[in-house]
Amino acid sequence: MDSTPSRTDSQLWSADDERAILDSIEQWVEKEVRPIARKFDQADEYPHELVEQMKELGLFGATIGQQYGGLGLPASTYAKIVIKVASAWMAPSGIFNSHLIMASAIERFGTEAQKASFLPRMASGEFRGGIGLTEPNAGTDLQAIRTVAKRDGDSYLVNGAKTWITNSGNGHGILLLVKTDPQAQPRHKGMSLLIAEKGEGFIVANKMKKLGYKAIDTCELVFDNYRVSADRLVGGVEGLGFKQVAGGLELGRINVAARGCGIALGALELSVRYAQERSTFGKPICEHQAIQLKLAEMATQVEAAKLLIEQAARKYDAGERCDMEAAMAKYFGSEAGVFCANEAMRIFGGYSYSTEYEIERYYRDAMLMCIGEGTNEVLRTIIAKQLIARHPV
Repeated sequence: MDSTPSRTDSQLWSADDERAILDSIEQWVEKEVRPIARKFDQADEYPHELVEQMKELGLFGATIGQQYGGLGLPASTYAKIVIKVASAWMAPSGIFNSHLIMASAIERFGTEAQKASFLPRMASGEFRGGIGLTEPNAGTDLQAIRTVAKRDGDSYLVNGAKTWITNSGNGHGILLLVKTDPQAQPRHKGMSLLIAEKGEGFIVANKMKKLGYKAIDTCELVFDNYRVSADRLVGGVEGLGFKQVAGGLELGRINVAARGCGIALGALELSVRYAQERSTFGKPICEHQAIQLKLAEMATQVEAAKLLIEQAARKYDAGERCDMEAAMAKYFGSEAGVFCANEAMRIFGGYSYSTEYEIERYYRDAMLMCIGEGTNEVLRTIIAKQLIARHPV
């Protein structure tokens, strides 16, 4: 795996530094995030004020190198931040996650001019971005994308469409995966990444209505003769886009694992409290063995997910290959989120279906984590293939 400045920065953070950061995030989550989650989720309203607070906290520069104005946090600390935020409300973590995947790709693969132009603005939150990969007919199979960028003098003309793009409504641009050579074989050799800022021909066509993950601007995009300067080609060389995207997905999968774990933790915390407050047959339901078994399994899955996330994050920070470990963490962490949210619904009983209780939001948000950043079905094949490759007979 290619090393990055941010990983060097990670050596500058002590255990005391991490604790101080996590304490400030915890205070912010409890004071600002948790109290508004239900209101904004139900209204499907973008939390503009929360975004301004994220800027002040430095979340948009969390993993960006310090020489560009970011915090340069190690992935292990970043994952703990995500778990905490998602334990109260998963959706806001997507605002800075997609942004940081874009920043990571620029920092790892961009030209010096691209880094100098974008990373300081991204670290401050002045420029907020995302990643434009998925298309109506291409999700996990990214090589099937149809968006084409044709060279035209000192720029590219882009035509195509993207869907399920986070931060595309209220953000300022995206890292856009295109085909610069649609005839290339194998297909991935014809794919490139462009830093695409909003402008003429960059059309936000529709904000998508979703079961969960509400309040966040997930949109459909259309590119109609959208012109991008050639100096926005990431790395300055065509045909490397698929490799550049694949490298960035490791941090993305660690993040999704943390979001799933956060959902699981939040569901557990709500369930532990409710089980002591709710009584049936003359005693709190936490004294019924059936409820105790659920709580025990939920707690165990939360802790196991944390350990898998920590393993993947530490390998990432060390610059070691971690595609298998990130896949394991994402698979288990997201499934733990679904499991714990489902069990919490059973613990809350009939009240779980009421929007007056927070738990129904965790249930709606959880399943997305099993789909995003590669479906868990595909990730299990990645785990198996890596397992065989690392242990040949």
